[in-house]
Amino acid sequence: MTALGTTSPGTTGPAHPASARPDPGVEAGVGRTALLVANARALEARRSEALAVDPFAAHFVRASPGCADWPDDPARVVPGDPVWERLATYFALRTRVLDDHLLAATAAGTRQVVLLGAGLDSRAHRLPWPAGTTVWELDRPEVLRFKQRVLDRLDAAPTAHRRTVPVDLRDDWTGALTATGLDPSRPVAWLAEGLFLYLPAESELAVATALDGLSAPGSTLAYEIKTGLESPTVRAAPVYADARERLGVDLLALFAPGPRPNTAATLAAHGWTTTVRTPFDHAPASRLRTEPHDALAANRWVTCVKHTGARTVVRLP
Repeated sequence: MTALGTTSPGTTGPAHPASARPDPGVEAGVGRTALLVANARALEARRSEALAVDPFAAHFVRASPGCADWPDDPARVVPGDPVWERLATYFALRTRVLDDHLLAATAAGTRQVVLLGAGLDSRAHRLPWPAGTTVWELDRPEVLRFKQRVLDRLDAAPTAHRRTVPVDLRDDWTGALTATGLDPSRPVAWLAEGLFLYLPAESELAVATALDGLSAPGSTLAYEIKTGLESPTVRAAPVYADARERLGVDLLALFAPGPRPNTAATLAAHGWTTTVRTPFDHAPASRLRTEPHDALAANRWVTCVKHTGARTVVRLP
């Protein structure tokens, strides 16, 4: 078992118990998807009228030798490329929408932000957080170590108080989070970007129930899900085939099998109002478009606010 120590200005990472499962870091499995998203963000940062600009993303990708042949410039991307145009645009739009969601929460007064399954997310360093904001990053130890090595080489300083918590979210993680200073009596802005797709149904519900127990009224949550198992035609779409064959990222094998839980209804029963939208609801201002047999059509972005008063169960479309 390893621990993450204090590694950069404004960053703390005390030791916590973690699972004994092997941790492949960012070189394989779900960890490699973090590099896929980082390269998509790096490409987006170099596009004109970028949806989101992440100046750290390219450094994360270059630090991994397994990504040496991935394009580092939009000019190298063939028009219509299923991964580096289609899927990368999806990730860019998702980044922008969720950035805006978190900044809206802090503009309303929330000063605690928790990134569940943070991966190579650099929001603690690149977003203009209000004074007094603390950003917690939860992920597996090896992912956080890799990320910190890159940030240290860049002498990167966070724009908020940053605290890293090395945990496996399939295990009990709430104690590790509160031990680093999270105050459950104050609102929290939670983000689960690209997390629930890979968790078993029972783990997704366990995470949602656990964060509810740490959320004061006024807390918010945003997360990404799929509404169900896609058809064989959709699962044969070029987005999935190219990611598997060209990048060694088998998304379909990594997605949790079986029916997905109705987490929105579970949260609503605990006093959260829930809004479910498709990526295409945000698409008019972006380059994202629908396509035949769309591999992204089952994706939903869910935003929630914890409140007091009437509780209405919201069911996913």
